[in-house]
Amino acid sequence: MARKKQEPEKKKKINTDGVMGLVGSTTEQAISETLEINYMPYAMSVIVSRAIPEIDGFKPSHRKLLYTMYKMGLLTGGRTKSANIVGQTMRLNPHGDAAIYETMVRLARGNETLLHPFVDSKGNFGKVYSRDMAYAAARYTEAKLDKFCEELFRDIDSDTVEMVDNYDATMKEPKLLPTTFPNVLVSANQGIAVGMASNICSFNLKEVCETAIALIKDPQHDILSTLPGPDFSTGAELLFDEATTREVYSTGRGSFKLRAKWRYVKDGNRIEIYEIPYSTATEIIMDKVADLIKAGKIKEIADMRDETDLGGLKLTIDLKRGVEPEKLMQKLFRLTPLQDSFPCNFNILIAGMPRVMGVGEILEEWTAWRTECIKNRLFFQIGKKRDRLHLLKGLERILLDIDKAIRIIRETELESEVVPNLMIGFGIDEIQANYVAEIKLRNINKEYILKQTKAIDELEREIAELQATLDSSRKLRNVIIKELQQVADKYGQPRKTEIIYEVAEIGPEEEAEEVPDYPVTLFVSREGYIKKITAQSLRMSGEQKFKEGDSLSFSVETSNRAELLVFTDKFQCYKTRISDFDDGKASQLGDYLPSKLGFDPEEKVVQVVLPGDYKGFVLFFFENGKAAKVPLSAYETKTNRRKLTGAYSDKSPVKAIVSFQADLQMAMYASDGRCLIFSTAQLLPKTTRNTQGVAVMSLKKKAVLENVRTLEESGIVNQSRYRTKTIPAAGALLKEEDSPDKQIAFEV
Repeated sequence: MARKKQEPEKKKKINTDGVMGLVGSTTEQAISETLEINYMPYAMSVIVSRAIPEIDGFKPSHRKLLYTMYKMGLLTGGRTKSANIVGQTMRLNPHGDAAIYETMVRLARGNETLLHPFVDSKGNFGKVYSRDMAYAAARYTEAKLDKFCEELFRDIDSDTVEMVDNYDATMKEPKLLPTTFPNVLVSANQGIAVGMASNICSFNLKEVCETAIALIKDPQHDILSTLPGPDFSTGAELLFDEATTREVYSTGRGSFKLRAKWRYVKDGNRIEIYEIPYSTATEIIMDKVADLIKAGKIKEIADMRDETDLGGLKLTIDLKRGVEPEKLMQKLFRLTPLQDSFPCNFNILIAGMPRVMGVGEILEEWTAWRTECIKNRLFFQIGKKRDRLHLLKGLERILLDIDKAIRIIRETELESEVVPNLMIGFGIDEIQANYVAEIKLRNINKEYILKQTKAIDELEREIAELQATLDSSRKLRNVIIKELQQVADKYGQPRKTEIIYEVAEIGPEEEAEEVPDYPVTLFVSREGYIKKITAQSLRMSGEQKFKEGDSLSFSVETSNRAELLVFTDKFQCYKTRISDFDDGKASQLGDYLPSKLGFDPEEKVVQVVLPGDYKGFVLFFFENGKAAKVPLSAYETKTNRRKLTGAYSDKSPVKAIVSFQADLQMAMYASDGRCLIFSTAQLLPKTTRNTQGVAVMSLKKKAVLENVRTLEESGIVNQSRYRTKTIPAAGALLKEEDSPDKQIAFEV
């Protein structure tokens, strides 16, 4: 009989809590439970305590550093070694010294990250516009708080903000700093958390304060009139776009276009770039230009070098003979980060919860928070003055009989009974009696006591004024307005970033010459996939491949240099060149237009049009039975603009878009079974792209336009039945033999 294999005995161990356990044993846990127990607390910690700024405009690391410097007396004192500051900050910030010092570097004047630096620095702190310029070690640099920080710490000792324990509960630190201005919009801030990010551009201090004042006075104030755009510490030019700016101001999302500033030095035939976009660095620009020169795309440059020195940033470009500086710079703007975008994501912690807000909403939240700070300050001041008044009221009682007070003190045998006897003798409380008992002998005279008690009326008046301010929302608003005006007058500076309202468009002519021209066949699917296939590949290819559920919309023979107009369901048109797409094969799905052209979320392709020489028309058919005939020339631009907003009317959903050179006969189908045939010659062209058009098909109640086809595609037999010489017209009920479905069935 086979003996049963004996399993090895598992060794027992005792856990720290005294429970018996097995060595090597494991416990199964669902992944969702693991994420909830282990990952979610970490994610929330990164969001709330590390990466996202709060309404005072600071992340915890900034706040801890600045408060440590304030407690070290560096607001009024001289500079100290940065290593000393870093060491002291570790009492509040339990991270390594490298992380703390890097935080200080970005707040320093020498680094030029901020429009209004908080740290007055001495030594090498690197530069925000340089990727490779390293800052010196903390032991070599010195720092103190800039005078501007007075606006961060004003009244911080007056209970304006909540004080909380530090990480080991050995000292207190402020939960927020009581900034007297909307620092959240003045200081640039960027952070990446878990599953979310924040990217706040900086605005001019004076303009932000004026906007905040205007919104306090009138909540319907147009923000753009006082806050024309962001202002960056690196200067450069802001290419103004009103629609984009208003979108950022209302939603907190969007991007601003920035362009470098340059000058041409005739003596030496060179270009000097002296301000660059905030979002790039000199080394990135130099590397990109070098790559373009190697690729042969730029042949006008003899040499380019970085001549940045103590005088500031300077990139010098030596030109070859005969090169036009303006044309070269337009080319560099198009091909390099000398023209760049700053993406905005105004994600801020409000009461511990991240929220993406527009400028108006941020200023509204800041005003509400600042109002609470001022209320706390008023409560503190009233309390202090009432305590002082209480003491003086007791002293006033003594004035009635100073000799009696002296006699009580002299005749009291025990020291511990002096205060109780004074309380009984003058009818005052213990606090007042203690105050009287502590008065020096030399001050027990009528003159001193009269002088002290004279302040009673003044204190009562001040308390009444403070209480009136506390009780009046109008007076509280006036306090905020007064403080904002003081900050704007004291620290306001001219804009560094120049706003360009009339933007010089960048032309694509030179680039077009470099694009090879050869015949291609274009295949466009119904779901928005596009394939460009050369004649040779087409001859060798088999059946065209499409995504499951997708099919061919149309194919056309054209050239590699031709342009495309892609109309979408968001009333936009994306312009592109066929040369922007790689040559493909029939076996490939092709390029997905929404991804290739950078569509907005959930935006879909409606129609793809080849405009050719922009001599024809494009016809828009809307669900309400209207049609708009727009010249293709309305979509021709002299620039390389990729996206045209307001490409057609948004008053009714579009059902079909047709382009043509010569007039066509069109068949319109309504949802109630009616059909109408008309000629496009009956429509007059409209000069504006987003025209509502004219009524063509008169629709019955609840009926809508369902389909549109050219007369050739429709296969209608009884054409005269549906044709009209005047528009609008109702059309006629569709006969079975003229039905589009029947025609499709015959084709199949």
